[in-house]
Amino acid sequence: MLIFAAAVFFLIITPGPGVLSTAGVGSAFGARPGTRYVLGLFIGTNMVALAVVSGLAAVILADPAIRTLLFVASTAYLLYLALRIATAGSRIAFVEAVRPPGVLDGVALQMINPKAYAVNTTLFSGFAFGGGSLLAETLLKFLVVNTIWIPIHFLWLWLGITLRRLDLSQRAHRAINIAMSLSMLVVVALALAYQFIAIRP
Repeated sequence: MLIFAAAVFFLIITPGPGVLSTAGVGSAFGARPGTRYVLGLFIGTNMVALAVVSGLAAVILADPAIRTLLFVASTAYLLYLALRIATAGSRIAFVEAVRPPGVLDGVALQMINPKAYAVNTTLFSGFAFGGGSLLAETLLKFLVVNTIWIPIHFLWLWLGITLRRLDLSQRAHRAINIAMSLSMLVVVALALAYQFIAIRP
């Protein structure tokens, strides 16, 4: 179980759409909107985990067209979130973020987030504890995953909020928001590169 917990920790804490957007929302909009967004991510990741455990995700993702559609949708949504974070608090931006992301935004991101499916598939299909029932093992995995998931995401949210609370100039805050957005764009670029490599013969 310790190996499983370690895998959960490293798979979740590494930069991905969920944690990077959490820090970005915290930096751009503050604690309350950030907490609502994390709640949405929490609901979404558990919905994905349930889909993986039930086998529904495997059936759906077996279709290359659906996999491509999810990839395109997640990429577009990450670009949209990156734009909203980059333009938050910036009067000179050509698009101004009017409403901070909320619960539904977090759920939506996880439902189309390829990393969420990959991580949950890895965790729930591997790392068999042995010696017990499959149901007990699955429930224990849900408990371990969520026990680690929650503080990690609030850590990233706190980092974003801390940047927001620093006595920095408007230009510095704008630079931080843009840096957060660029980090998300790096994730998108890596995902595109991986997709390109995967489809090459």
